[in-house]
Amino acid sequence: MTCVLITGAAGFIGFHLAQRYLADGYKVVGVDNLNDYYDVNLKLARLAILESKNGFQFVRAELNEPDRIFELFNEHRFEIVVNLAAQAGVRYSVTHPQVYLQSNVIGFGNILEACRRHEVAHLIYASSSSVYGGGRKMPFKIDQNVDHPLSIYAATKKANELLAHSYSHLFGLPTTGLRFFTVYGPWGRPDMALFLFTGAILQGEPIKVFNNGLMKRDFTYIDDIVDGIYRLTHHYPVPDPNWNAEAPTPASSAAPYRIYNIGNSKSVELLYLIRVLEDCLGTKAVKEFMPLQLGDVIETHSDIEALAREVGYRPRTDIEEGVANFVRWYREFYGC
Repeated sequence: MTCVLITGAAGFIGFHLAQRYLADGYKVVGVDNLNDYYDVNLKLARLAILESKNGFQFVRAELNEPDRIFELFNEHRFEIVVNLAAQAGVRYSVTHPQVYLQSNVIGFGNILEACRRHEVAHLIYASSSSVYGGGRKMPFKIDQNVDHPLSIYAATKKANELLAHSYSHLFGLPTTGLRFFTVYGPWGRPDMALFLFTGAILQGEPIKVFNNGLMKRDFTYIDDIVDGIYRLTHHYPVPDPNWNAEAPTPASSAAPYRIYNIGNSKSVELLYLIRVLEDCLGTKAVKEFMPLQLGDVIETHSDIEALAREVGYRPRTDIEEGVANFVRWYREFYGC
């Protein structure tokens, strides 16, 4: 069996991805530090489902502890590594930058070095749409300049892409970075808008709507995200024969390195998301309009043509279906 390492396995995306690999007969080793950035009980509930399945092994570890990570790679023969572990959250990074540097930069550096030492066939890692910063040219394309991040979180994700390229160039390590666009769905993160709004509306509390509701996001359903990652598993990047050093594109290289957007390729107004949620809940929201938060961007919209061309990726879940699925899960999980 192919052995896959998933870091952040008790997290939202890692949990769903691990289930997909296990269902198809892969052996999965899941790493997570189970930190308390959000409700640990939700992480433990995800983990309990994974541990009930054949072929899954859980390891609690911190990525920024190199000896523990190198020991893990010595114990297993990983063909594929999917690095999803990171300190998440744009706004939290404004007040806690050191946490992001330790987890997202130092931790990712340890993963890169372990992959190099053990000749991993393919490292897939999470970048973020936040690397596009305050850019307003839509949709965001992978060959755009991303040198102006607006948050510490975004800067660490840009740093991941740069570090990955160095390892691809120096050591021939095949790396693929995925710029995720606002992932949502069942078992999602409690710090995300859809989760926060749902809880507040059901409890009769006001919801905080930032930038007075004048926000747009490329909301991407979890099943579509998992499908895109899964399709890339054995699609190893190779040096781009058309890469031109005199007119370089940041999305490929003369090294085995690729960057892709992975989103829904639709920009949805925040107020429309709220209306869809209200319809699903059968309750109107009490809106508290707030100014734009430091580090936030006004709009995201992904161009996914490169990923579609390479592996046939096409998102299938529209916002109405996705929100309904989330609400159904939320009510069942929390009994409300």
